[in-house]
Amino acid sequence: MERGPGALYGRRMSTRTIRVTVRGAFAGLTDGQRAELLSRAAEHDVAFAAYTAEGSLTYDIAARPFFTFRFAGTVEQEQDIPAVVTRAESAAAAYLSGRGYGFKDLSSQAVDMAQIPLGKRGRRLAARGD
Repeated sequence: MERGPGALYGRRMSTRTIRVTVRGAFAGLTDGQRAELLSRAAEHDVAFAAYTAEGSLTYDIAARPFFTFRFAGTVEQEQDIPAVVTRAESAAAAYLSGRGYGFKDLSSQAVDMAQIPLGKRGRRLAARGD
């Protein structure tokens, strides 16, 4: 069984999962756009947040004008991570622009899941070889 960086449960990883969080603020919304966002707020509640290839939008427009998109991507090498971030930012901007929503202050954070330490359960499974 292989151990060390890049090994997960004894198997060599060929791809890395990258989670990208894109944050921003709605800007210049019309009353109609704000009403539309409010009417669909339950669909975009943080309780339904997930990192997906298509992106998952969450917001609470009634409380504040901010939103978060969560994207998941894969890369072969670490130097490919910036491209995943760029795709996530572009997808978020396209989603908002395609619906006519103004936005500002986009920022992104990427996490390479291969770099996240295993929790207690993951360490136990790795030790057993499962």
